[in-house]
Amino acid sequence: MKSKIIALSKKEEFKRLLKQKKITNKYTTIFFGKLLNKNTKNLNISFVTKKKIGNAVKRNKIKRRLRNIMNEAVKNITINFNYSFLVIAKSSMLNNEYKIIKKTIFRDFEKIK
Repeated sequence: MKSKIIALSKKEEFKRLLKQKKITNKYTTIFFGKLLNKNTKNLNISFVTKKKIGNAVKRNKIKRRLRNIMNEAVKNITINFNYSFLVIAKSSMLNNEYKIIKKTIFRDFEKIK
């Protein structure tokens, strides 16, 4: 199923998600919940990296990895499109292998039903 991935844009959406459920692992913290007026055909997800992690090059590398993982996740596993997601990256993502990070994030998204 090909779906469009759309980033969250409004400050209120971020605040609302931060108050809802979350799953934490070694590499990311995933906040998820239902937002009002959301299209269920599109995946609402945003990726956040803190400035503490490093310079812009390192932060963008992490975001590219996360975007790529989510594109694969949409194709390979079932993701609940009724939820909106906020993925906050941790600094441990820079030093670890892509395959291990991907497997961990896939496992967390399969838990969310």
